[in-house]
Amino acid sequence: MRVSVAFTPAEAPAADLAIAVDVLRASSSICAALAGGFESVVCTTDVAAARAAAADGARLAGERGCVRIDGFDYGNSPAELAAAGGGRRLVLTTTNGTRLLVAATARCERVLVGSLANLAAVAAAVRAEAPGEVAVLCAGVEGAFALDDAYCAGRLVQELGGTPADSAVAAAALAAGFSSAAEALAASASAENLRRVGLDADVDWCARESTLAVVPVAAPRDGASVLVTAAPATLPPEPGA
Repeated sequence: MRVSVAFTPAEAPAADLAIAVDVLRASSSICAALAGGFESVVCTTDVAAARAAAADGARLAGERGCVRIDGFDYGNSPAELAAAGGGRRLVLTTTNGTRLLVAATARCERVLVGSLANLAAVAAAVRAEAPGEVAVLCAGVEGAFALDDAYCAGRLVQELGGTPADSAVAAAALAAGFSSAAEALAASASAENLRRVGLDADVDWCARESTLAVVPVAAPRDGASVLVTAAPATLPPEPGA
């Protein structure tokens, strides 16, 4: 298994399987929503598409500029979505992560959603599947490199094993330079943006490793959205998670 990392959405490595990462916060929120009882999450590129996808009574979640979109049921807070009580469907639109998922499913046959929260579960699922090529795709921030996603990618590389491409070696080295996930995420510009609007608790939530056993799988729904559902878990959640 050869493992590579795309640090920005503009990169498009060839791979049999992709793991999409937006640790602060879309991929963490998707994991939290599915683990919390939502049957599926529809991810859209824009607000209008989200409202249209929720016309059948689905709950709406999303942000622009880190802040909950006016009229939506929830923001993009994983803690909030984990405690929402679940439901048939959640529709989510975010600045970076949901756009990455739509782009990834357009070019990759199989796409999983990864975060620190489901780190062990998603890595175990990939190792069990044993694809020839795995690419970890970072959402970044408006197309630019993001430290928090690169750190999460590095931790995935460390957990996956296999043969790393130079990009994966770099991501693993970056991750090894921090004493903890909390330290890495706290140092990022993404975390500073969240702190600026009073969402410090979300940074702490997203820095917890392997607390969820969910493995989200994304599939194209139409040109502006994807459907994300949970694959059977390969690991139980940690006690007290």
